[in-house]
Amino acid sequence: MKNRLRECLEGKKNIIATRINSTWPMIAEVVGATGLYDYIEFLGEYAPYNQYDLENIARACELHNMSCIIKIDYANRDYVAQKALASGFQGILFTDHKTAEEVENTLKMVTPSIPHEGGRLGYVSRRFYKNEGFKNQLTYAAEVKKCVMGFMIEKVEAVKNIEEICQVPGVDFVQFGPADFSMNSGFNAKEEVEKVREAEEKVIKTALKYGVSPRAEINSAEEAERYIKLGVRHFALGSELKIEKMFWTDNGECLMGKLNDLRGEKI
Repeated sequence: MKNRLRECLEGKKNIIATRINSTWPMIAEVVGATGLYDYIEFLGEYAPYNQYDLENIARACELHNMSCIIKIDYANRDYVAQKALASGFQGILFTDHKTAEEVENTLKMVTPSIPHEGGRLGYVSRRFYKNEGFKNQLTYAAEVKKCVMGFMIEKVEAVKNIEEICQVPGVDFVQFGPADFSMNSGFNAKEEVEKVREAEEKVIKTALKYGVSPRAEINSAEEAERYIKLGVRHFALGSELKIEKMFWTDNGECLMGKLNDLRGEKI
């Protein structure tokens, strides 16, 4: 199984992803059946799951030649990241880091423990290598190093340190988080739109400067236009719960309006 996301990043190709909350593999298969998406992001930070779920999501993505990554909490990031990789995930999106030093320490936990790398990850006998084993341990280590590592830039301090973070070897992509950034700044995003936009554009421009892929989360294709002008070619289009909520709200209100128009009419 090739790492499609890694190949897209190295080839500087356009990248389209989507985000899911469900652990039901059918959701991943529905996405894969479209033939449009390079990878799925499982929102492990927001959803309940177990290690069997991670294996099943990875299998479903493999059937459709998609990569899969997981977004994880800061507190237990080392353990969950290692288990996700062992389950077959090909990338991790880490949250809540503030400094380049924190990023470096986290990357050590998902880097193979081989000479000159300084990593802490051992030879894990799980389905990452499809239960067959590589020819040798160094081949395994080389495959692990292909896994993609992304970092949310969502704290005020992280935005201030974005230059240093983007220069840490092993950082493949970054994603600005407007909601967390706003909360960490002490204001609501809708009240300080320009401040949020300025921070986001700083992150994007800095990432491009250092050859790190900036990813943008959008809810519609129309929203991509602004980011494309900034040089972004890596998108996460929609998330499962938000897609459902938007459909249920918009169409529910429309249907309710049509039914309300019937009041007073004879049926």
